[in-house]
Amino acid sequence: MKGAVLYGPGDVRFEELDDPKILKPTDAIIRIVAACVCGSDLWDYRGINPVTQPTPMGHEYCGIVEEVGSAVKSVKPGQFVIGSFFASDNTCAICHDGYQSSCVHREFVGGAQATRLRVPLADGTLVATPDLPPDDLIPSLLTLSDVMGTGWFAADAANVKPGKTVVVVGDGAVGLCAVIAAKQMGAERIIIMSRNPARQKLAREFGATDIVPDRGDEGVARIKDLTDGLGAHSVLECVGTQEAMMHAIRSARPGGYVSYVGVPHGAELDGQELFFAHVHLHGGPAPVRRFLPEMIDLVWNRKINPGKVFDLRLPLDQVAEGYRAMSERRAIKALLIP
Repeated sequence: MKGAVLYGPGDVRFEELDDPKILKPTDAIIRIVAACVCGSDLWDYRGINPVTQPTPMGHEYCGIVEEVGSAVKSVKPGQFVIGSFFASDNTCAICHDGYQSSCVHREFVGGAQATRLRVPLADGTLVATPDLPPDDLIPSLLTLSDVMGTGWFAADAANVKPGKTVVVVGDGAVGLCAVIAAKQMGAERIIIMSRNPARQKLAREFGATDIVPDRGDEGVARIKDLTDGLGAHSVLECVGTQEAMMHAIRSARPGGYVSYVGVPHGAELDGQELFFAHVHLHGGPAPVRRFLPEMIDLVWNRKINPGKVFDLRLPLDQVAEGYRAMSERRAIKALLIP
């Protein structure tokens, strides 16, 4: 098969790789129908995360089951499936609590920017759609593997409730999907921090009621102005930087909730400031598997359309251009079709 391999900063190659094989009875092999580049991939691509050896890339995937191990019971060849970037057994105590991305047997699923993929712990990781989907639903179904699932967790972890005010920090694919989730959970007011006109437009389509382009102290002041000086009930941090984290905490009202789903890079919290902020903090790698059945139902019945975050569509063999376009902010998210 062929797939994307990162050799170093800015060096993505599409090359021949060994075909995946069933290694354990709990494995499945899927043929990738659609994959994509994630914003978190850019940390490696830009050299912020050191890459010490050629590394197969990609952790967002959907496709057709080709083969399953002898122990796999919940999915079968021919089904269209979606899985998370963390494989989970979905049976351990942590999974039962809804945190499958911290499953005691979790395995990271990488190498999905390829034509085929081995998925460990298939019974606990993969969820099949009701039938083979029409082509126009595939982009939205793909988002459920990560960015829509992560946006949903951002809203869930920040306790978004009907009638409340929500702030979304970050206008990438996860932030935009978080707007969808907040809307679905009944938020009355959804404020997104964004300076990009194309992303602002899409955020409005997804349900944002207010746009704040300011950053730092000015951005926090603007949020306070919009909330009678109190701050938001829920703030969803979807970036991972120090600035974004502090912006989120300072934008929440006392007693409010702050979620953080952006992979942190250099983010540190001041204990004293956090102490007096009186906010709830919750986040981490999204337990996508917890939300997959509900999200699949919403997409399948065309109640949400998160696939609109893909504003660049490329053949899989042009994956390097997808990385360049996202790194240069020429694209929100690149869809890759084998």
